[in-house]
Amino acid sequence: MKVYDNDIAEILFNRDEIKERINELGVQITADYNGEEVFVVSILRGSMLFVADLVRKMDLPVIMDTMAVSSYYDGTETSGKVKINKDLESSITGKNVLIVEDIVDTGITLKFLLEMLKVRGAKSIKICSFLSKPSRRKTAVDIDYIGFDIEDYFVVGYGLDYNQKYRNYPHLGRLKEENIKGLGNVKRSSNCFRFWWSI
Repeated sequence: MKVYDNDIAEILFNRDEIKERINELGVQITADYNGEEVFVVSILRGSMLFVADLVRKMDLPVIMDTMAVSSYYDGTETSGKVKINKDLESSITGKNVLIVEDIVDTGITLKFLLEMLKVRGAKSIKICSFLSKPSRRKTAVDIDYIGFDIEDYFVVGYGLDYNQKYRNYPHLGRLKEENIKGLGNVKRSSNCFRFWWSI
């Protein structure tokens, strides 16, 4: 996509690699649920493109809903305080819940989310994340399905943004440091300014 080409330092995964990995995840998820209905919870906004492609590769009956989660930050580090900005509109009681996220970073917000959903009576809860940053993890969380593990780069594209831009970039790219303002040490920064869904 020419409009963004000069802003990207490096393409980590191109659109074909992303498509291939999503196909693999769809096959794996389909096999694991063995025909059972899945209640897919998309965490807004970064997972929108990922979840749209993923569910079309799942040969299963699917129900979809969305949540928006805020994690408050002191500078560039999470305080651990979490707020639900948009809750589910349907009950998950007795459902097989699959949380779909764009990126798992510290794991703090995701742990909160898991604990909250567990008390709502789900039959099972699993996690699928497009990306994972293991080096940033501050609390242990089990991710059942991972698209790609990445180093601690500030990445954009395929739904992930910087200041709401680059979501429609078809690849996953590392943003040039000169295009990121006010983040201090960019190389070690997560996409923490995406408060409403970064976990």
